[in-house]
Amino acid sequence: MARLQLLSVLLAGALAGNLAADNWPHWRGPARTGVSTESELPLSWSAEENLAWKLPLPGVSGATPIVWGERVFLNVAEGGRLYLWCVDRGSGRLLWKRELDDRDESKRKGNMSSPSPVTDGARVWVMTGTGVLEAFDFAGTELWRRDLQQEYGPFGILHGYSSSPLLHDGSLYVQVLHGFYTDDPSYVMAINATTGDTHWRVERPTDAPREAPDAYTTPALLSRGDHHELIVSGGDYVTGHSLETGAEIWRLGGLNPTANPMQRIVASPIVSGEMILVPSRVRPMLALSTEADGPPRVVWSTDDGPDVPTPAVTDDYVFILRDRGVMFCLDRKTGETLWGPKRIETATYSASPVVAAGRVYVTSEKGKTTVLSAGPEFEVLAENTLSGYTLSSIAVSDGQIFLRTADHLYCIGHRRRGHTPG
Repeated sequence: MARLQLLSVLLAGALAGNLAADNWPHWRGPARTGVSTESELPLSWSAEENLAWKLPLPGVSGATPIVWGERVFLNVAEGGRLYLWCVDRGSGRLLWKRELDDRDESKRKGNMSSPSPVTDGARVWVMTGTGVLEAFDFAGTELWRRDLQQEYGPFGILHGYSSSPLLHDGSLYVQVLHGFYTDDPSYVMAINATTGDTHWRVERPTDAPREAPDAYTTPALLSRGDHHELIVSGGDYVTGHSLETGAEIWRLGGLNPTANPMQRIVASPIVSGEMILVPSRVRPMLALSTEADGPPRVVWSTDDGPDVPTPAVTDDYVFILRDRGVMFCLDRKTGETLWGPKRIETATYSASPVVAAGRVYVTSEKGKTTVLSAGPEFEVLAENTLSGYTLSSIAVSDGQIFLRTADHLYCIGHRRRGHTPG
């Protein structure tokens, strides 16, 4: 079994370079920026038009569909229990589901299925809001399971844990940033993706009061020279950590300049080239340069940042979506506002924007996806509505869009490679 698992991992690694552009292995896509290299995607659709298939779902989730090859993975809450679903990409048929935990509960608009899975093409890892972290192969065989709340104490976070694990070079990186319901320290940890063993676990202190220590962010990965750093934002600070030991290399404040005790952070940091974009709770969003040695420095900031949706960042632009349907486009290098504020729709937005095929796709909680030009001129290209409450960001793969509502998982469009759905 161990040899077979190793062979699967090696094959997945060999294929990763060719398939990365066609897959959506992480909640913010192949580059973790909300951007895809897909060149052809559907512009318009409806419940009757341009659908490959739709799969009924038992309820809402904030978790993004994860796509690799012929498989789509979903974190699902159903009847008080939490499951990982594996769906056939061609037909929309449920291939298998595995129970993760029986402790689901609602937290405001969300539940305990909010973290998105992550995959390397041979295995899939999924975290729940109850602290269960589990690994499976693509056949649905459990490889290992851990319960972080059981090991390290309850998550003390007001709106429920929703951070997704980050996968890099055989390790899973997990953060637990909390403080509203607990005095236990926040922590960051690295876990061997094959065995489930802990590489390291370090505490991440903060002097943020009340709700401000809580963060719903997912960590990011910074490549600087010949080494990598783990980027973690929350608790009024953004920090860089050694991948080898977890040690804090640098720390930068300024995410809560008014010392607001309710300044929790939802939108995740994004690494784009030499720059780190760090949202807070609207004001401020910081852009950090990592070109020089030592701690990053602030090169620009804006008070037009997001609250819940994480921005999408290209080489040239930053697309910011606010909860109430207002958008901005900023120059990535200078922070200059190129357009905005522009109201997309009078609705609430929790899903993060996605850039692909020269367009920006933004989906409201009503299930309406507005498609805009991904450039310095504001232009609405299409508006598409599907029924069902929507918290999840879309996934993009091989010419198709995967959109999850409370009622269905929709596969929109036809595969670029000429596969026939059904």
